Amino acid sequence: MDSELVRTAEAIARRAHDGQVDKAGASYIDHPRRVAERAAIIAGPEVRSDAEAAAWLHDVVEDTPITLDELAAAGMPPRVLEAVHLVTKVDGMSLEQYFARIRGHAVARVVKLADLIDNTDPARIRKLDSETQERLGRKYARSMQLLFEAGDV
Repeated sequence: MDSELVRTAEAIARRAHDGQVDKAGASYIDHPRRVAERAAIIAGPEVRSDAEAAAWLHDVVEDTPITLDELAAAGMPPRVLEAVHLVTKVDGMSLEQYFARIRGHAVARVVKLADLIDNTDPARIRKLDSETQERLGRKYARSMQLLFEAGDV
């Protein structure tokens, strides 16, 4: 495992998400940490370091001013950059298109699965109001379905 790669990704994520909070008001960095931990368990040995690094960074481009070019300049390898790019939502892209892109990339697929597992953790969901719980439940159920859908991969 490339622990230096993972440490660099973690440091970038910690700086990028500093001061951010999640929907329940908890420190946001706990989410990428849990996603990285899950990705390290889910990923096979051939992609484990890339998946763990990409998991730390999975929301950086989407939710902070940091760009993929800046991640590249910080030493992130192409497979990590590709995964971060693929899991970053693009305005105007349908959910079906978004998940079709992710399904075709081994690292992005692991990161998104780890992300969805964390987002559907009952301990986290319980902290939200019932309307939000229901809305997110529908959203994440559809996302899981699309992540594992056979088709154009």
